[in-house]
This record gives sequence, structure tokens and C-alpha cells, in this order.
Amino acid sequence: MQAKNAHRRSQGKRRKAIVAVAAASAALLGAVYASANAASVQDRPSPQASASTSAAVSTTSVSAVVEAAEAFVETLDSDQQSEVLLDFTEANATAWSNLPCGSTCRVGIELSTLSDEQLTAAKAVLKAAASTSAGTGYDQITQILAADDVLGESASGYSSGNYYLAFLGTPSTDGTWQLHFGGHHLAVNLTYADGEVTGTTPFFIGVEPSSWTADDGTTYAPLDGMRDGMLAVLDSLSSDELTEAKLSESFSDVLLGPDEDGQFPETKEGIAVGELTDAQQELVLDAIEPWVQVADDATAASLLSTYESELDETYISYSGGTDLDTQGDYVRIDGPGVWIEFVCQDGVVYSDQIHYHSVYRDHTLDYGGEFSF
Repeated sequence: MQAKNAHRRSQGKRRKAIVAVAAASAALLGAVYASANAASVQDRPSPQASASTSAAVSTTSVSAVVEAAEAFVETLDSDQQSEVLLDFTEANATAWSNLPCGSTCRVGIELSTLSDEQLTAAKAVLKAAASTSAGTGYDQITQILAADDVLGESASGYSSGNYYLAFLGTPSTDGTWQLHFGGHHLAVNLTYADGEVTGTTPFFIGVEPSSWTADDGTTYAPLDGMRDGMLAVLDSLSSDELTEAKLSESFSDVLLGPDEDGQFPETKEGIAVGELTDAQQELVLDAIEPWVQVADDATAASLLSTYESELDETYISYSGGTDLDTQGDYVRIDGPGVWIEFVCQDGVVYSDQIHYHSVYRDHTLDYGGEFSF
């Protein structure tokens, strides 16, 4: 096993170098992840980038997120501020959903109620907090909102304005607070404490339609990088490995979606990543990467390094088929820290198409580890 780990580190030399630089940058900025274990569619998103794109060195710091948050609050009147500045309680933190249920299942201020100036300031907060990599982070967020505008052309109740932003606790570099943003098919929960990122989960993301072409001819597919990473892992497994990784249960949705906090299975299922070849283990890391990039680049790189150190105790499993193109096709990555699910569902508005749901959690650090479930 020691020889295998040494060889895996050699194969991951380029990734490790990026992680090391990013971690050094984050140490100076005070934004390294502390644990070892919105946007209007007028902002045109970038087409989907490869899921294996390595996290770039980030100039983002918690202080930059705080400054952007304070600037946004200053654009609001007192009534609006009361919608945005909320207590960091379990009830507020867990008020998120993948459904288009508006304020009945969420807290915060609705983007559609903001002026152009306020909306620009709100987007600046998200941009400061998330990865700068194309196809992930802030760019992926803008694409999810754009997808809801596409849905809105065929059905009522969908719009990029139907997303909500709140700060749970007072944004600062010396206190504990959370950036809480979401709407249909999106929930971003980034937790900060004493000037560091202490939690990047839960992160729910889904999309319908799974792809579309804009008026200018650009095609968008916000979750294709995530799907492709999972496909690469499944495609690398031998027949015997697929048999070991197969789950007996069927899944129509993710297991740990909204209102399922702390409900991790007691026993890990599937095939241990430590049993796989070095090349397959690299594919698992590549698959994890776009989910951790919900956070700033330095935090994402630090997280990826942590999850790499836990690969031997991480498991891959799946249900349904391995093509991830049919209702019930499901894949899971479950480690000491990382938990990722990706599932295919029949479309709701586009009933002749498949759409995707996914959730990323951390076994110990959902909501920054501030609550016990």
C-alpha cells in the first residue's frame, strides 16, 4: 500500500503543486479550509469547462468576501437589511431546498426585488466567495440561474430572480457566519469562522434542461463536467469491480437532500478506492474536484488535498446503469469527509429529457460543524 500511495503522489505531482501554492496563498490570506477531516443571466456564463481542470491559485480571501457582503448591505434600506441579516441558527441554516418553493422553504432576500445596483452588489459577494474556474464556482452558479430562465419560457414559477441571499450572523473576519444562497436546483452554504472557511457544505446543485443553446449559438451544460467525472470513474472499473460497487437499493433522488442533515449511512458501501489502481484513484480525485470548487480556489485546493489523503478509506458505489443517462442512474463517493451523490431523473418541464440532481456534503463539517444532527 505504501508503494501504491507513493506512486499515486507521483502521478498527482501537477495537482499537488497547485494545491501547495494555493495553500500557501491561503495561509497568507487566512482562507485555508480549517478542517483535516444572484447572479442575473445578463452576466453571460462561460460554456462548461472540463471537470478535471485544476484549481487555480486564488486571490480571494475571507476579507474580500466580507468587504463584498458589507458593500451589498450598504445598498439596502432597513427593511431589506432585516431580510438579509439573520441569526446563524440551525433553523435558518437548514432552510434550503432543491424545489422552486420560493420563500416558503428559504430565508433571505429575493433577487427579483433588488435594483440593478443592489443585484450587482449581490453578485459580487457570490463571485468573491466561489471558485474562479470556468464551468464551476461562480460561473456554474450563473448557469444554473440561466437554466431557470430557460424553464420559465415553458412553465410558470421559474426565473433567475427566484433565488435568495442571506447572511446568517454578521459578516466579519473575527466571528462566525454563513453565506446562504439558493433557489430551484441550487443551495450554497459557505461557513466562516475567525477569518477562515470552516464549511463548504451542504451544496446542492441540479439542472433542467441539462443543456441548451442560447440565442448567440453558445451551448451550456452546467453539470456535464460533474457527470463526465463520474462517468470516467465508472468506465474505469472492471466487471468484477462494478459488481463490488453495485448497490442493492434503487434511487430516484439523492439520499441526503434537504431536511436530511446528518443522515449518513452507518456503513459505507461499494468498492474501496484504496483497492483501485493509481490511475483510477486519480480519476476519483478528478471527479471530486468540481464539487469542492463551490468555494474559493484556495479553499477548494486545500479540501481536495484533504480528500486525497483519505482516498484509501473512500468508497465508490452506484445503482441503476453506468451511463448516467436514464432515470435512476446513480453514483456516490463516500469518504471519511467527502460525500457526493449524482442521480439522473426524468425531466419535470422537459418530460422527454433527463435532468440531474447532486449533493455534496461533509461528514463532520456541514454548516461548518456548528450543529449536531
